[in-house]
Amino acid sequence: MKITFPHMGNTYIVAKALLDDVGVDYIIPPYNNKRALEIGTKYAPEMVCLPLKINLGNYIEAYEKGADTILITGGRGPCRFGYYCEMSREILRDNGFNMDVITLEVSQEGFNELLRRIRRITGEINVKKILKVIKNTTLVSKRVDELERLTYKLRPREIKKGSTDKIYKEFQRKVKEVRGSSQILKLINNTKSRLIRLEIDREFKPLKIGIVGEIYTTIDPFTNFHIESILGNMGVEVDRSNTVSGWIIEHMLKAIVPFKKDIRYKEAAKPYLGAMIGGHAQETIGNTVLYAKDGYDGVVQIYPLTCMPEIVAESILPAIERDYNIPVLTLIIDEMTGEAGYLTRIEAFVDLLNRRRERVEIGQNFALSGN
Repeated sequence: MKITFPHMGNTYIVAKALLDDVGVDYIIPPYNNKRALEIGTKYAPEMVCLPLKINLGNYIEAYEKGADTILITGGRGPCRFGYYCEMSREILRDNGFNMDVITLEVSQEGFNELLRRIRRITGEINVKKILKVIKNTTLVSKRVDELERLTYKLRPREIKKGSTDKIYKEFQRKVKEVRGSSQILKLINNTKSRLIRLEIDREFKPLKIGIVGEIYTTIDPFTNFHIESILGNMGVEVDRSNTVSGWIIEHMLKAIVPFKKDIRYKEAAKPYLGAMIGGHAQETIGNTVLYAKDGYDGVVQIYPLTCMPEIVAESILPAIERDYNIPVLTLIIDEMTGEAGYLTRIEAFVDLLNRRRERVEIGQNFALSGN
């Protein structure tokens, strides 16, 4: 058995930590790229959402390198992601790619079925070790997200432009060379130490933009044209509501262990969308409200073409814009999306937010002057 898995931002780091710790042979597919998208588009149904197309490209590129088994997580609730396992298996089989698919999720069969699937990967490994591996893997996911959030704060404030990206890209390259969760955590700590030593402008007050939407397109930099780096290098501090660790902890582990979930977004969304309708629609609505209450200058919603939960969310967002006076930009992405037009919309949105801030500051200065 030689395992592979789909790319989604830094999930490959978490998957690598898991598979290293259990001693399983694996292949990390090439980073998401134009070829993977072209392959997936060739084999996938035309109107399927973009993430599945890229995932298919990941699998086939890994298959070409010797992978024979796919490891993915499952989906909960009314979202097409819950069908990815069977769809991927059928599409690959119909096109001559003999690959097994193992889905890590708590199915109707319960926790014992999840353990059985884990043992398919690990062999006869005891439950105690499995739990230790899960704990360490979860810790890696949290630390990677913390490191990523640090880059969001540093990019707009760095004195030497590009220094944050240089260190972070070096981390992403080196993490493939180390083995196991302990070495990955050590590399994360070393990278954090390098980042916090960067010279920054502590007086600068950047615009703040929250990123919401469908989890794949918000997290994966190839898919969203590296929007976090783009905004950061334009002098904007970003925050992304969807994270890899959030998915693991809130949607996977807390489905097994009866710990209290973080429901702040549900409470915030209640006046606009009081029920879970699938995907991340309720989180998109609730987190937009939370960003507005936290004083953010604007919000960007990102989702793949045909994603029904986000289409519903998009129809609700104008009410939040009106009620909280916060601009929202919606970006819809598919394989035909052009980078130039995409960047133009982002630049125009940032210009809009800068002008709004200038008008507010002029009004405040005018009021303070007593005129």
